[in-house]
Amino acid sequence: MALVEMKSVTKEYRGVPAVKNVSFALEPGEIHALLGENGAGKSTLTKMMAGVTEPTSGEMLFDGKPTVFASPAEALRNGVNMVFQENSLVPSMTVAQNLYLGDERFFNRLRGLYIAAQQFLQSMNFNVDPWATVATLGAAKKQMVEIARAVRHNARVIIFDEPTASLTPEEKYYFFELMRRLKQRGVSVIFISHALEEALLISDRITILRDGEHVITNETKSFTRETIIRAMVGRSLSEKLYRRHEGVAEVREPGKRVLSVQNLSLGKIVRNNSFTVYAGQITGIFGLIGAGRTETVKIIAGVIKRNFFHGGEIRLEGRSVRYRVPRPAIKDGIVYVTEDRKIEGFFETMTIAENLHMGELSSTQSRGFVVRMSEMDALAEEWTKTLNIKAINGNAKVIELSGGNQQKVVIAKSLVQMPKVIIFDEPTRGVDVGAIAEIHQLIDRLADAGLAVIVVSSYLPEILNISDRILVSQKGRIVEEFTPATATEEKIMYAAVH
Repeated sequence: MALVEMKSVTKEYRGVPAVKNVSFALEPGEIHALLGENGAGKSTLTKMMAGVTEPTSGEMLFDGKPTVFASPAEALRNGVNMVFQENSLVPSMTVAQNLYLGDERFFNRLRGLYIAAQQFLQSMNFNVDPWATVATLGAAKKQMVEIARAVRHNARVIIFDEPTASLTPEEKYYFFELMRRLKQRGVSVIFISHALEEALLISDRITILRDGEHVITNETKSFTRETIIRAMVGRSLSEKLYRRHEGVAEVREPGKRVLSVQNLSLGKIVRNNSFTVYAGQITGIFGLIGAGRTETVKIIAGVIKRNFFHGGEIRLEGRSVRYRVPRPAIKDGIVYVTEDRKIEGFFETMTIAENLHMGELSSTQSRGFVVRMSEMDALAEEWTKTLNIKAINGNAKVIELSGGNQQKVVIAKSLVQMPKVIIFDEPTRGVDVGAIAEIHQLIDRLADAGLAVIVVSSYLPEILNISDRILVSQKGRIVEEFTPATATEEKIMYAAVH
């Protein structure tokens, strides 16, 4: 008997079905991969299981009994826990406090709490300081805390929504070992991921959704990467995603030197970092967690400050610049597209049109806060078509969109600022294969148009396929440079580790 069974469930928002007549079954002690493009209904389906939302029609059976969880807390009490794609931690609390949130005793012995948290994190091979405040953690370590919190609750069903998006290869290895241990204990796992190789590696069965409808469910051994993609999008995308491996794309020659970084330093995170970026090229920066990639590009964009003394120098088109906030950097043509779209990328309760207008306000094209609604709507319509953002209209709230379409809004919000240098930090994190191809094509077009493009990514196939130059970061500085012709995954990883 299935532990969780969804029978012909439908969920509508504003009369538009996000999930339509979908049936799904989760067996005891299995790892079940749930795949599909952004907007396919994966998160909506699992949120109904976890008590976040209720189905418009259809029913859910839990242990064979018709069940409707009124809230995530009720679902958790019954043994169903969900690790969300966007973290749900309390930023002002420490890691240990978040791990035990809702499970505190009347009197807490703090030292014992932190020791227990440290031992638990170490047992999972997660290198996270239990005393650290969550707000100070990067995206990867926040994800580790989310995973650890779910496992600590001893749930019967754990739903992982994009759990590996920020993890390094080593951390992914330990996480997959953890999933196998959970399976041995009889825990059922739903694994949502856009990394198809991971689904093929770890799962027992795979279910694929497309446009809110069920396409196929079968044992994992009956699938290949190509058959999964065809089921997800109805066509092959291998040529678009792996064009360089097929010898299709040519490397762009460098244009004029736009950005020069010399001896950039920030505490122990960025150490005497130096590199150059050219117009009309995509410069890919690869590195493991803690390599200082994100911190380096944030300094360039004015998001964080470098050392006041001996902090190095940044030259934009030959002119020395030092930004303490992003606005003057944007005015000069440097734009940063964040890796954490929910926290830093958009205003979630605003519409697409309002978000794009807020981006335009920072640009040199801005005419101030006063603007006609017709102009905002026209701007939203233009960029919705340009980036193929799937939404009812420009007045849809960004929080209502799927992850891939939210990412496109963040990119559009940056592009309206008319940049000379655009920095993408993990541009396809939590994005499906269809949206990945579209975002890669957009990045190509920006470089072809003469912009200097920097792509920071921890996903090696992405770096290899879109970069004209590949820089490898380790311990706060660039240690190696490759051309796509000479680069391999082994060489890049060796440089990043050694």
